[in-house]
This record gives sequence, structure tokens and C-alpha cells, in this order.
Amino acid sequence: MNFLLHTAPDILARVLLVCMFPLSAYDKIVHWREAMAQEETEPLPFPEALMVVAIAIEALTPLCIVFGWHDRLAAFILAGFCVVTAILFHPFWKYPHFWRDAGDGRQHFWISSRIFASPAGWACW
Repeated sequence: MNFLLHTAPDILARVLLVCMFPLSAYDKIVHWREAMAQEETEPLPFPEALMVVAIAIEALTPLCIVFGWHDRLAAFILAGFCVVTAILFHPFWKYPHFWRDAGDGRQHFWISSRIFASPAGWACW
């Protein structure tokens, strides 16, 4: 009974907070060329190495969070990854009138909002 009241909800919450990241890592592996094309839109050094690091972060930190192994450190690393990703690849503020027009700016705004919401969820937990 204790498992159902205390442990199971905690595990479920952890899984739901991080379930998208392993899928994103898998997508980067399967669609390597498309992922590299997106990464190369920004002038980053060593894009292949950074992609491998991104895949490792998205694949390993969720496991640490779900299983409780250095979960706070893993959440901190994943939160930093989310912030850097939002700033580098979804700069909605660069689009004039991003909120009014039905263009790329508004799409980047909503993507950034979702990316920033993940670390906020971890901070509450």
C-alpha cells in the first residue's frame, strides 16, 4: 500500500517529466542528417561532437532522474541543456512582432515555452 501511495506517484511523475528526451535522442540518431542540418544553422564549433553530447544528455539524464541515481545533478544538467537549446535554436525574440503574425516567430515562442516549462517542473519536484 505504501508503494501505491508514495513511490508509484513519484516514479510516474518522474517518467512523465522526462519521457520526451529519450525519444528526442532516438530521433537524432535515426535522422542524423536532418538533426545535423538544424544544428549547423548556428555557428557552433564541432557540431558532430555537440550532437553526440546532446544525444548522451537526452538519453542518460532521464534514466538517472527516473531511477533516482544522482537525480538532482541529472535534472540540473538537463535543465541547462533545455535553456541552451531554447536560446540557440528557438530565438523567438529575433522575429519582429512574433506574437501577432502567424509566422516562424510565434512557432519558436511556443517551442521555447515548452522547453522552459520542463526545468520549471523539475524545480517544483
